[in-house]
Amino acid sequence: MKTSPEVIEAAPAAGDPSLPSATLGGDNKRSIEQIALLLFIVVPFVALVAAVPLAWGRGVSWLDLGLMVAMYFIGCHGITIGFHRYFTHGSFKAKRPLRIALAVAGSLAVEGPLVRWVADHRKHHRFSDAEGDPHSPWRFGESLPALMKGLWWAHIAWMFDEERTPQQKYAPDLIKDPAIRGISRHFLTFTIVSLAVPPLIGGLVTMSWWGAATAFFWGSLVRVALLHHVTWSINSICHAVGKRPFKSRDKSGNVWWLAVLSCGESWHNLHHADPTSARHGVMRGQIDSSARLIRWFEQAGWAYDVRWPDSARIESRRDRAAADPA
Repeated sequence: MKTSPEVIEAAPAAGDPSLPSATLGGDNKRSIEQIALLLFIVVPFVALVAAVPLAWGRGVSWLDLGLMVAMYFIGCHGITIGFHRYFTHGSFKAKRPLRIALAVAGSLAVEGPLVRWVADHRKHHRFSDAEGDPHSPWRFGESLPALMKGLWWAHIAWMFDEERTPQQKYAPDLIKDPAIRGISRHFLTFTIVSLAVPPLIGGLVTMSWWGAATAFFWGSLVRVALLHHVTWSINSICHAVGKRPFKSRDKSGNVWWLAVLSCGESWHNLHHADPTSARHGVMRGQIDSSARLIRWFEQAGWAYDVRWPDSARIESRRDRAAADPA
């Protein structure tokens, strides 16, 4: 496969101070986006904790569940296909309307500004599970207490670290695109839209404030909390446990029970063995809905130069020692 200009695989050059910031708070500590993200993490999580007793009390309808599932998978695929496989790794090229749509869909997941997300993830791949990795669960050592602390760090705590990834250094290609830079800077706007759509639809369909309230609880708060913790589990769980049939320089593993909810991202060992691959679930029975959608985009002519892994490429990355431990 030829190298894509959209992928930063080697050590990035020093940041260009002349490039504008793609986030309102720039790379400053305790930026407005960081504070907002904390709010949008805590409130949905409280809603998730309350979800079970509310459901027991018949506080959920089929409309609520439909909105939750629809908004969940729009945001999830926006992250997995857009923020991750396309913007971070250049697994395919996209025509301009799809490029914009993926940026917006990923922003609806409420996981932070696009350019910030991409910069952090590119840095993660450069230093994966080594010093410099923003969110390795092995940061504090390999003993059980150290790993427990590391799992908490990798899952959520790292996002509030005072050390910030310089976006001009790790994502200059995205900053130079005015449309993408604008979408990234309007993270708060897309967050409001993401949270407002379910109650708007729920209220209009039921013509009641109660319908709007339950749709907001399930379609906005519970949905965001669930998507957050599934996404963060790729950073924490998938770098601590799971099968490792492919060669990688880190401890990334395949975790099958996260595959559907993560839209194929939990086939993480293959991803770290071949980061630019458009498909992560390459073995029989490995569900990867993100790869399926990319295939449909390609068939529709919206995506092209897709980096599909062929059998020879897959075999070249197999870890023979793991397959034949004897």
